Amino acid sequence: MTTYTQSPTVPAASGAGDGLPIGPPSKIICVGLNYRDHATEAGLDAPTRPLLFAKWPNTLVGHGGEILVPEGLRTDYEAELAVVIGRRARNISSDEALDYVAGYLCANDVSARELQFDDGQWVRGKSLDTFCPIGPAMVPADQVPDPQNLGIKLWLNGILMQDSTTANMIFSVADIVSFVSQTATLEPGDIILTGTPAGVGVFRNPPVGLKDGDVVTVEIESIGKLTNRVKSVQRSTAAAGQRD
Repeated sequence: MTTYTQSPTVPAASGAGDGLPIGPPSKIICVGLNYRDHATEAGLDAPTRPLLFAKWPNTLVGHGGEILVPEGLRTDYEAELAVVIGRRARNISSDEALDYVAGYLCANDVSARELQFDDGQWVRGKSLDTFCPIGPAMVPADQVPDPQNLGIKLWLNGILMQDSTTANMIFSVADIVSFVSQTATLEPGDIILTGTPAGVGVFRNPPVGLKDGDVVTVEIESIGKLTNRVKSVQRSTAAAGQRD
């Protein structure tokens, strides 16, 4: 297995046994509907600019960690290329954006679909504990000369569910980093998830959801494989959307 040196500008992993390849970011920014085939399967028009939402740091879990899914909560997988910012970026152009990238990770944008769709915005349904596996290790940007030419796949229990390439992104990594930097200062260690291709469970016939014991593997060319097992946990009233 190739070993990569941690970028000195990115917060180091805690070493606390959580399996995370980098230290906690100040923010996790995500892009929705960034693959044309995924927008098509969702029955939505392709966006004219990056559609941003957030996940919270409590979502992070490393390679080999468990994805904790509340019982009965319809939950989905999403293979994504994650970008790790290497230095502070504000109001940068697309032409210079990749110079601010420290490296890349595999990511799984785990999503509680009923919360996501019922709320009308995506943050709560995307931000349950352990709903953002990342790993297995950060690959430095200089080892990935073209982030728009990487195969991206996801297996569920050994069955190939997503199979695409980052060439199919609507907005490139450089465009996304530049776009985000126009309104939010990016700090070293910040993570940007760049969207998922077609093949997610919710739009399959019949729909496919994550269940106890499932094994999910995200593989991105030149980055590696990220594998996590699903564990069912008791569903809280908060997760169920109930009120006192």
